[in-house]
Amino acid sequence: MELEIVFNELCLQTSSTDINTARQLMTDFINTILAIKTPSSCKKKLRTQSNFNNLQLAPNYLLVQWRNDQDVDIDARRLIRSLQDKNDPPLPDIADPEIQVTYQGQNTIGIYYAYVNNSLSISLQSEPQWDTSILEVEVTRINEDEEDPLIITNDIVKHASCITHGREHTDWLEEGFKINIENGNEIWNRREELFSNLEFCDCVEKDLKDIRSGQNELAGVCKTLNELQKCCQNWTSESFSVEGYSLDESGESKSTRKNNKYRQERTFMCPDGEERFFERHIKLRSCNWRIHFFPLQPGKVIIGYVGRHLPTVNYRT
Repeated sequence: MELEIVFNELCLQTSSTDINTARQLMTDFINTILAIKTPSSCKKKLRTQSNFNNLQLAPNYLLVQWRNDQDVDIDARRLIRSLQDKNDPPLPDIADPEIQVTYQGQNTIGIYYAYVNNSLSISLQSEPQWDTSILEVEVTRINEDEEDPLIITNDIVKHASCITHGREHTDWLEEGFKINIENGNEIWNRREELFSNLEFCDCVEKDLKDIRSGQNELAGVCKTLNELQKCCQNWTSESFSVEGYSLDESGESKSTRKNNKYRQERTFMCPDGEERFFERHIKLRSCNWRIHFFPLQPGKVIIGYVGRHLPTVNYRT
């Protein structure tokens, strides 16, 4: 089990005025990481961009110099090294073109990655704006099927820059630790235990069992199903809405709904023996996958498809 903590590079746009202040900021940064509670079997991982070591902490004092600074506690320096897995590639400089995440009008790598992967963002408390446990972001998505090509929404990213922030997220983190899934086969076998308010069409068995251990899409599928389960569990009115949950839902365009071929590709046999058209779907933030669902009744949602973006009139592949 692993917990990804994502470094926010924007916190070092303004460096400290002197080396001693920079050292203290790094000490606070490390204490923040240590304060994040995880199960004993869980490994914390610090994800950073490629230029992490060359970020400037203070004038003429780079992060790489801090890592070799003999006046800094050796255990603190070793901790940063232990949190960075050499097998993990740096965060990509080019984000998914279908989604853009900005913070106060600025493009960002770390906050973007934390948003699409539902991970914890972490910063040095270099400025007052980082003294918060929540970052408000603007999200712009490409919408292939609708007349309006862009969807712009506001959302939040969990964040920490001090010990108090780290502790605030304990319940949220513990919820994620409860679902420790090895592969898609385990999702299918444990579906009734983990997602008691969701029903799965028989065809979803293959969709899930094709997801291998370590596959990039695995975490996104687990998190999305878990969030959909919470939403469905709290559904009591006639109309089903994912508002207030970390879910990006949309329907199909009129042209796709009227296309017999594409409509058939979204029609699935349900557990009750009835065929239904699954227009509504959740977009996974971290990849080009979709989960098609059908709200049956309060407290019950049917899952009809898990996999790559199905073809539409404007998206043929």
